[in-house]
Formats: sequence, C-alpha cells, structure tokens
Amino acid sequence: MKSNPVIRFEPKKQILEKAKKYVDSIELFVEEPAKAIPLLLKAMKYADRHLKCEIMLVLGSFAREEAVWPLYEMMTDASESEDVRHDAAIQLSVMGPFLKDPHLLTDRLLKEIESPDAETRLHATFAVGWEGNFQAATSLIGRLYDSDPRVQETAVNALCNLRDDRIMELLLDRLEHGSLEQKRTILFNLWRFYSKEEKVREVYVKYLEHPDADLRFDALVCLSPITNVREHLELYRKCLKDEDGRVRELALKRLAEEGGESSFRSLRAEIETLLNDPDIKVKKAALELLRKNK
Repeated sequence: MKSNPVIRFEPKKQILEKAKKYVDSIELFVEEPAKAIPLLLKAMKYADRHLKCEIMLVLGSFAREEAVWPLYEMMTDASESEDVRHDAAIQLSVMGPFLKDPHLLTDRLLKEIESPDAETRLHATFAVGWEGNFQAATSLIGRLYDSDPRVQETAVNALCNLRDDRIMELLLDRLEHGSLEQKRTILFNLWRFYSKEEKVREVYVKYLEHPDADLRFDALVCLSPITNVREHLELYRKCLKDEDGRVRELALKRLAEEGGESSFRSLRAEIETLLNDPDIKVKKAALELLRKNK
C-alpha cells in the first residue's frame, strides 16, 4: 500500500500566503493581532513591493508601536528599493503623531537628515514632517538649503506638515530666493496655511504677474480653490490674455465651472477672441464656454 505523498511548503511561501490573508481581511487581523503582527513583520522580508506597501498600511493603521522600528529599519536600508524606502517614510510620517512617545523616533530621524547620503536625507526629511513635530523645525529649515534639490523640496512639504504658521514667512523668503522647483513646491503648499488665507491669496495674485510661465500657471492652479471667479473678473481678464496657453485654458475652464452668466457677459469679447487662439486646447475651451452660455 502506497503512502500518501507529503507536500512540503516552503516557510517563505506559507508566510506570504498568511500575510495576504491578513491584509485582505482587516477583520481577521483585528481578531488575531497576536499572530498577525509578528507574521506581517516577518513577511515584509520576503514580500514584493506591492505586498510590502499593503502590509505597511495595515501595520501603520493598527500596530503603530510594534511597526515603527521595523519601518525605520526599512527606510534606512540602502539595499531596499527607493520605492519601498519612500513608502516606509510615508508610513512613519503618518504614524508619528499617534505614537505614545514620538521623541525617540524624532531624534533618530533628525540624525538621519544630516547623513552624507542624499537618499537617506531625502527619506528622513519626509518621515519627520508630521503635524505638531516642532522639535524638527530647525533641522528641516536647514534642509531648505540642502545640496540636493529633492531634499529641499521635501523639506518644504515637511515644514508645511508641521502646521506652524510661523513657518510661512520663512517659506515666503525662499519663494523669492529659492530655485524654480523650490518656488513651485512652495506655491503648491501655501494654501495649507488656513489662518493666513488673505496673505496666501495676495501671494498667488502677485505670482500671476511673474515672468516665468510655470510659476504663473501654478499660481492660478493654487488660487482657483480659494477664490470666487465673480469677485476677481479683472484678474481672469488678464489671464485670458496671458502668453502661456495653459493659463488661458485654465482661466476659461474656471469661468465655465464657476463664472456664472454675469461673468460670462462681462468677458464675452475676450472669450470670442480666443476662438482664433493658436493653441487648440484654448480654442476648444473657449468654444465649450460659448456653447454653455448661448
């Protein structure tokens, strides 16, 4: 009589299969945290990037204290892919405000942002920028002048994440003197200073006059959500005549979305002129706006 063959599973395969069950069923994870947490931590050694990201999301949401140092090790591991290290940095920045005592993590991250390795500085700068982490402010300000432009831009985001209105004046100074990419990053973050909305609006309006087309376009993109078209018709009149087609097109789209009939009537001549615009996207946006307001 033949014995039944014994099927042997590799531990790695078993670990990954069980990990997939936990990330696919949060209910199962919540029912078995004592089993799930150590298994998911172990699975991160073998998982591909997609599964690692899913595991980090689950652990970052439900097992912050247990996951913080494994994620830190992953973020600082030069043998990991840059995507995985970035994902780990994201999770650390999300988890930071919820840790019982975040100071040790902050201290370690502040050491990492002084690293001679640009990638390490980049990820640590991102990770340490969470709301209320004022301990990191001085070090993050130093990264605004980093030799790597990516670190500079990440420092802008991290400083804005602190939610400290005192940071705004510093960023406005860098808006005047920083690189083009740093200027663009700052423009895209200023709207987050809610208590300074009037000042932010003034900055965006000012940059609609900037000689650089990218900055004018970015300013209009950022200005749109915090202004009412009908209250700034002269501003939009200027935008319809801007040298950059992207600005003209966006102004037309804003008028179509929120302008209203009175706004359309006051700008009808400018809109009709754009039917002959050399930019096909502008011409199409003008035609759609005219059709909408027949």
